[in-house]
Amino acid sequence: MINNDLDLEHYRRQLAAHQRVQVRDYLQPDAAARLESCLANEVPWTLALRDGAGPRTIGHAEYAAFDAATSARVLAATADSARGGGFRFAYDSYMMVTAYREQRDPGLLLHGVLEFFNSPEHIAFVRALTGDARIRRINAQATRYRPGHFLRHHSDEDVDEGRLYAYVANLSRDWQADWGGLLQFIDDDGRVSDTYLPAWNTLSLFSVPAGHAVSMVAPWADRDRLAITGWFLA
Repeated sequence: MINNDLDLEHYRRQLAAHQRVQVRDYLQPDAAARLESCLANEVPWTLALRDGAGPRTIGHAEYAAFDAATSARVLAATADSARGGGFRFAYDSYMMVTAYREQRDPGLLLHGVLEFFNSPEHIAFVRALTGDARIRRINAQATRYRPGHFLRHHSDEDVDEGRLYAYVANLSRDWQADWGGLLQFIDDDGRVSDTYLPAWNTLSLFSVPAGHAVSMVAPWADRDRLAITGWFLA
């Protein structure tokens, strides 16, 4: 599944120097294409929101019944609640660990992906990539960002869960910068210090905590921003 030709030493040095790195050609081409197809066509998406009432999830059946007007109203209300600096988000989600534990959606490819991510082979790979032997397990969720979806500034810090690194495996082809959906790193002065385009078959990886956001996807984006994201955990 993982590209066997990655220059791990190069990426490990970049991560050590900058606390973040984007790995290109992360997956073998056939694996990347199959995952793209799964995310585009097979996942029973839910809508993850954090608005003025707090975090919540709109289940697949209810969400699938949304018409365009309902979707627009919910997203507009969530964005409006972000005025004043509160942490807010809206994006499509499939919580892979929860679904796996509950044995939902049997046969879905993402269950096998989660098993692979936590296999000894893959744990050894991410330890070699990061140079960090503390990594013991990996959690994951599939995400789909469509026009109006966003993730506001936050740091991913969660001491109880043991987060060491955040990752985003990007699976959208030919993404353009002015479509939004950019992973933006934000420094202590509130400035954008670096930006990662969600380029096809890349792994964006960074040490936690780190200020970052995903910019709102523009209405003219002509495809979905597809990814698997999560944390490498101690």
